[in-house]
Amino acid sequence: MTSSFIWLIVGFVGQAVFVTRFLLQWLYSEYKRRSAFPMAFWYASILGGMILLSYAIYKRDPVFIVGQAGGLIIYLRNLQLRLRQRRREKTLD
Repeated sequence: MTSSFIWLIVGFVGQAVFVTRFLLQWLYSEYKRRSAFPMAFWYASILGGMILLSYAIYKRDPVFIVGQAGGLIIYLRNLQLRLRQRRREKTLD
């Protein structure tokens, strides 16, 4: 096993731990059927995630690519939940 491969494993483990916090938030949002963060958080997350994913692709860093792509899926889903919640609230008014 080379040093580069070991660091690749370390990178994936670190990314997995980092993403876990958003997975927990996502599961909680799914359970509640609503997002627990303000809209600006999700817009900033999507923008930042897209920029970082672009950079990761440019650098050809598989750990970074997987981490950012996974995060973007969660950010987009939470934005979808928030917009759906907003529509429901408007129809109730």
